[in-house]
Amino acid sequence: MDLSSAFVDFAQLGANWVLWLLIALSVISVGVMIDRALWLRSRDTDTERFVRELKGAFERGEIDRLVTKYMDDPAIPIQVGLRGLAVRAQGADVVGEVMQGERVRLRRNAERGLIVLGTLGNNTPFVGLFGTVLGVINAFQHLATNAADATKETLSAIAEALAATAIGLLVAIPAVIAFNFFSRRIRVMMGGADEVAHALLALVHGAERPQAERAQQEPSDGGK
Repeated sequence: MDLSSAFVDFAQLGANWVLWLLIALSVISVGVMIDRALWLRSRDTDTERFVRELKGAFERGEIDRLVTKYMDDPAIPIQVGLRGLAVRAQGADVVGEVMQGERVRLRRNAERGLIVLGTLGNNTPFVGLFGTVLGVINAFQHLATNAADATKETLSAIAEALAATAIGLLVAIPAVIAFNFFSRRIRVMMGGADEVAHALLALVHGAERPQAERAQQEPSDGGK
């Protein structure tokens, strides 16, 4: 079997099916963009303000009140902080591990679908270029027939072929922009989560220190 002839026969399908494939990929891309935009819309917060309230709650002994206030807040930094507060009685080591686990879980949820945008941004131009190659081969096959309308069909096939490259770029460029935008937002949110985690660990360590000092003084007082 002649592979070249087989591929030329396959190219007779033209670039039309590639155009439909690119349109389907664009629909998937837009769907992921909308999904990530809705998910990330309320996941950020004023981290500095929350840290200030956190420190004030420790100083005034109003931690439960702070937890109640932010219980339903979906912001990533706040959720990481609340998970740490829930286990503060078990010590700073446990608080740190729990917050790290929550951070990993939330990052995984935040990045869901970004691989689709990254893949489309990197590869749809090549899909469009593949359609262009098929269209050009098909155009030359029309030209080789020497039919009366061969020139018209050739020009039409070349236009269709070039449209495949254009649509491929049209799908890829928004996908790359969206991928970079969402990745940046997620990094900012994760940075806020780290800020809250470090502040909470410092507060928990600070609260443990007086307790440890009292525990060391009690045996010595009992000996007297």
